[in-house]
Amino acid sequence: MISERELIAKVSLRLIPFMFLLYIVSYLDRVNVSFASLQMNAALGFSAEVYSLGAGIFFIAYFIFEVPSNLILHRVGARFWIARIMITWGIISSAMMFVKGPISFYVLRFLLGAAEAGFFPGMILYLTYWFPNETRGRAVAQFMTATAIAGAIGSPISGLLLQLNGVGGLGGWQWLFLIEGMPSILLAFFTLAYLPDGPGKARWLTVDEKKWIADRLEQERAHGSTQHHDSTRAAMGSSRVWTFAGIYFAIVMSFYGVTFWLPQIVKAFSGMNDFLVGCLAAIPWIGATVFMVITSKHSDATGERRRHVALSAIAGAAGLIGAGITTNPVLELAALSLAAAGIWGTLGPFWAMSSESLAGAGAATGIALINSVGNLGGFAGPYLIGWVRTRTNSFTWGLVVLALCLIAGAVVTLATRRSFTKRDTA
Repeated sequence: MISERELIAKVSLRLIPFMFLLYIVSYLDRVNVSFASLQMNAALGFSAEVYSLGAGIFFIAYFIFEVPSNLILHRVGARFWIARIMITWGIISSAMMFVKGPISFYVLRFLLGAAEAGFFPGMILYLTYWFPNETRGRAVAQFMTATAIAGAIGSPISGLLLQLNGVGGLGGWQWLFLIEGMPSILLAFFTLAYLPDGPGKARWLTVDEKKWIADRLEQERAHGSTQHHDSTRAAMGSSRVWTFAGIYFAIVMSFYGVTFWLPQIVKAFSGMNDFLVGCLAAIPWIGATVFMVITSKHSDATGERRRHVALSAIAGAAGLIGAGITTNPVLELAALSLAAAGIWGTLGPFWAMSSESLAGAGAATGIALINSVGNLGGFAGPYLIGWVRTRTNSFTWGLVVLALCLIAGAVVTLATRRSFTKRDTA
C-alpha cells in the first residue's frame, strides 16, 4: 500500500531543492541589474528613465516568446528545454558586462528576456506533472521562495562584488554580471543528467509509484473543478485565463517595481556604501521568505486560495504606502519588509489557484499566457517608478500607485469565485 504522504515527500525531496537552486540562479540573473545600477548608472550616464526602461524591456521579450517556449517544452520535454534556456540566459547575462550605452543596454536586456522566456511557466507546468492539487500550493511556494531567498543571499553578494570596482580594469558592476552569469551555464549540464521529463521516466520511482501519480492526477482532471482546454486556441480564448493574467499583472507590477528599485531606495534613505546597502536590502527578502512559506502552508491546509491571495496583496499594499509616506529610515525598512512579505505571500496560493483551474491539452498555453501577460507588469512597475522618480525626485507616488494596483488585484481575486462558480454551473 503506497503512502501518499511518503510518496509526495519523496518526490519533493528529489525535485524541489534542485528546482529551487535553478530558480535562484535564474532570478539573480534577471534582477542583478538592480545592484549593478548603483555603479552602472553613474559610469554610463544613465538617467532613472533609461535604467527603468532597460530593466523593464526584459519583460517585453518575455511576453513575446514565453507561450511558444512553453509549448516547445511540453513537446520536447522539460529536461532538454530547461537546459537550453539556462545556457543561453547565462551567456547573455554575463555579456551584460559589455554594455556601453542605452542601446546596447536595451538590446542585451531584451535578448535576456527572450532567452529566459519559458523557464518559470515551464517549472509551474512541470510541477503539475507530479503534485496533486492539495499539495501543489506548498510545492509551488517551496520552489518560488527561491525569489525571496535569492534576494536575501544575492543582495549582500552583489554588494560585495561591487567592491571589486577597478580590479583588472573592470567596474564592480561588470564583475557582478560576469560572475553571476556563470552558474546557470554550469547547472544546465547538471539539469540534463538529473531532471526527468516526468514521473514515467523517473528511475527513482517504482512502477507502483508511477502508476499512483498518474492515476491520481487523471482522477483530478476527470472529477475536479478544473476548466479543460482541449486546444491552444481554447486556452487563449478563456475568460478565466485572462482574469488570472490580469490579477498576476497587478502582483508582478508591484513585485518588480520593488525588486528593481529596492537597492536605490535603500541607498537613498540610508546613505551607506554598496556592501551595507546589500546587507540592509536582504532584510525585506528574509521577511518575504518566512511569510510566503506560512501563507502557502495555511492555504494548502485549508484548501482556500482566493482570500490568501487577496489578504496578502492588501498587506503588501499597506507596506508600499507606508514606505512611500514615511521619512524615518527604520520605519521605511519595516514598511518595505511588510510590502515584500505581502507581495511574495500571494505567489504560492495564486499559482496553486490558477494551475488547479486549468487542465487539458491547452494547460501549457494557459499557464504560459497567465505568466507572460502578467509579467508585462514587470515592465510597467519599474518604468512607473523611474518615470515618477525623474519628475519628482522621489519614490513616494510611484509606490502609492503600485499599492493601488495591488488593491485592485485583491478586489478582482475576491470577485472571481462568484463569477467562475456561475459560469461553471452553466
